[in-house]
Amino acid sequence: MVRAEAVHKRFGPVEVLKGISLEVAAGEVMCVIGPSGSGKSTFLRCVNHLEKIDGGRLSVDGALVGYEERGGRLHELPEREVARRRSEIGMVFQHFHLFPHLTVLDNVCSGPVVVKRLARREVEEAARELLEKVGLAEKADAYPRQLSGGQQQRVAIARALAMEPKLMLFDEPTSALDPELVGDVLAVMRSLAEEGMTMLVVTHEIGFAREVGDQLVFMDGGVVVESGRPREVIASPSEERTRAFLEAVL
Repeated sequence: MVRAEAVHKRFGPVEVLKGISLEVAAGEVMCVIGPSGSGKSTFLRCVNHLEKIDGGRLSVDGALVGYEERGGRLHELPEREVARRRSEIGMVFQHFHLFPHLTVLDNVCSGPVVVKRLARREVEEAARELLEKVGLAEKADAYPRQLSGGQQQRVAIARALAMEPKLMLFDEPTSALDPELVGDVLAVMRSLAEEGMTMLVVTHEIGFAREVGDQLVFMDGGVVVESGRPREVIASPSEERTRAFLEAVL
């Protein structure tokens, strides 16, 4: 579902990604851990072309992200086509980015109505089912300001799912939450994994990575330092840098 081949990204003179290569199979959950500034979130944003890569190749479901190949060279796609392909990739950010002037139900309906141009009556039933799925059916008519952070994040997940994505990206979805609110969000993510959703998750929740992840990637300094099965990497990391990080966070 996701294939990165020697992906590079720089911001001015700073090279943030230094040749990232990894693969996520359909139905897999890959968890990415590492210290702040290691390039994890930047890589995630490159996957749906919120950031343009400076080298290498990045594809989702067999199609290059943001580019097409002509005559052996990559050419950036028109923004409309980029937006169409991006609509197939759900993304949940650290901060919830809900529309504050819309109700919870309207937030969930907004993508299919605005982007896919579906009739409101077509999407509302599905939106209510998604709110039921994330445990917030009774909050359909509430506004974001009336919700806790954990509830807002679950609405954000429902809003992403409303687009029926083939891939879900999570950028530290629990790091802005009070500790007692984290569990409800992780429970929703766990249920998505059990249903076979392909997920790429940047997280500090090592327990979630151990229990739910199919692959664990440790990044530092813009490179993949170590990867493997989560339980194996966490229990006996082969790289000293990985070991030091895990000892600091566990």
